[in-house]
Amino acid sequence: MTTNPILEEIYAARRQLLADHSGDIHAYVQEARERALKSGRPIAKPKQRPARVAKVASGRVKS
Repeated sequence: MTTNPILEEIYAARRQLLADHSGDIHAYVQEARERALKSGRPIAKPKQRPARVAKVASGRVKS
């Protein structure tokens, strides 16, 4: 089986990030959120679409 060097790099980075936070993904996400807020950069907040619009967009609404 061949290995993909790009995927191996991604997997290594993921292992390192989790190791830095004792394997706690929630701790990592919290720390990342705090860094994002401290950066002062705008954070995208997509608008919630009403359920009907989401169903029509996916083609699941019957007329």
